[in-house]
Formats: sequence, C-alpha cells, structure tokens
Amino acid sequence: MQKTVQKRTLKTRARLITASEEVAKECGYEALRVEQVVQAAGVAKGTFFAHFRDKDALMEILMAEKLNACLDQAEAGSSPKTVAEIIHALEPVHSFMTSERYVFDLLIRYSGATAISEIGPVAYCFERYFRVVMLWLDDAHVRKDVSTDLLAEGVQAFAIQAMSLKFCALHSAQTFTDRLEVYLDAWLTPVA
Repeated sequence: MQKTVQKRTLKTRARLITASEEVAKECGYEALRVEQVVQAAGVAKGTFFAHFRDKDALMEILMAEKLNACLDQAEAGSSPKTVAEIIHALEPVHSFMTSERYVFDLLIRYSGATAISEIGPVAYCFERYFRVVMLWLDDAHVRKDVSTDLLAEGVQAFAIQAMSLKFCALHSAQTFTDRLEVYLDAWLTPVA
C-alpha cells in the first residue's frame, strides 16, 4: 500500500511540474498562476500545496532545471580562452537569468547569497556556474597572479552586477554584454 501511495505522489508531483513548465512557456514565469497549473495538471489546489509551500517553491525547481540545462549547454562547447569567448559560452545562462525580472529576483533570492538557511537546487546551480568558470580559467588567457577560484568568483559577481544594472532604468544605455565585457576585461586581463 505504501509504495502505491508513493508512486501516486511522485506521479502527481511530476504532473504538476510538467504542467507548470507548459504554463510558463505560454505566459512566462511571473505571470504563471497556481490556478493555471492545477487546472492544467487536473488536480485540486490543495494538492498543489501538499507538494509545494507556494509558487516560488515550485519556481525554484523549474528555474534550477532550466539553469542546469543552460549550464549543460555552456559546458558542451569547447573551453573558452578569452573574455569574449567566456561571455559567449555563458550566454545561454545569462540570457535565461535576465529573461524576466521575476526570474532574476527569484534566482538571487534562492542563490544562497541572501543567507537562506536551506541549500536548494538554485544554490547548487550557482555553485556549478562557479565551478564551470573556474575550470575554464585554468587554461584561459587570463591573469595568473590571482587564483582561479577567486577569478571565477569575480566573474560570477560581475555577471550578477551587470544583470542587476540591466533592470535599472538609470543604466539602460549600455547592454548587459557590453557592461560585462568591460568588467571582465578589467578583472581577467593579465597585468602588463
């Protein structure tokens, strides 16, 4: 009996996630409503809340899956050697992270940078981003007077700063990519 209940619970959770992905594709993450998800999944609203404490808890799972897929794509290419190549390799990741203000806000909130007590899937994605960049920097044409782990932390920090300024009306004249390139050229270029 126990296994039947567990299987049904897992199937229902999977159905909710699949329905959420479909609704998000149609209307975006921020516009997604729990009512749309439960209707698409064919379950009661209470069933949704038996699986997720709120919309953001579901979004954390969906966004982490998407972020991991973007990181898979970044890792699938050849190892970038220059600042421009690093930015290009990370483009799928950065593009998703800046696709909506809500997406960016939620990712930052769940990144672990805001002192949340629980480490969830988004925080692991941020760690993975750091590790991917760190491995690239081992063989890249970048400064060698600073450790690759510190350089990778800087790349991630500058990317987040450039993303946050993308959503700021005062800084809308410069594109995210142009701003990130300025930051990373200054941070990664070897000192002559």
